[in-house]
Amino acid sequence: MSIQGVAATELRPWGSFTILEEGQGYKIKRIEVKPGHRLSLQMHHHRSEHWIVIAGIAKVVRGEEDLMLSANESTYVPRFTQHRLENPGMVPLVLIEVQNGEYLGEDDIVRFDDDYAR
Repeated sequence: MSIQGVAATELRPWGSFTILEEGQGYKIKRIEVKPGHRLSLQMHHHRSEHWIVIAGIAKVVRGEEDLMLSANESTYVPRFTQHRLENPGMVPLVLIEVQNGEYLGEDDIVRFDDDYAR
């Protein structure tokens, strides 16, 4: 198994992400969400995601569920499941995302609602 190149930090309107490692069938990201911001309500056809909170508070929409996660707590988002990540707190939300699937491109995002009109 060969590890592909690792990207630098990519800035987004809601914060940033850094690809820590990527290989056949998986990708590991560090995601930081600014206080009061959220990612789009989205789903993926080709990947599932595991989210582990490192710092801050995460408000998670996963299908019909709403969850609040703190440091050292995690959740799993199966593929085809609508989900959203939000930082309702006053400090940056930092989490590790582990993606698994046969295709892990950034274009495998179906957006249903987006604060930034993407």
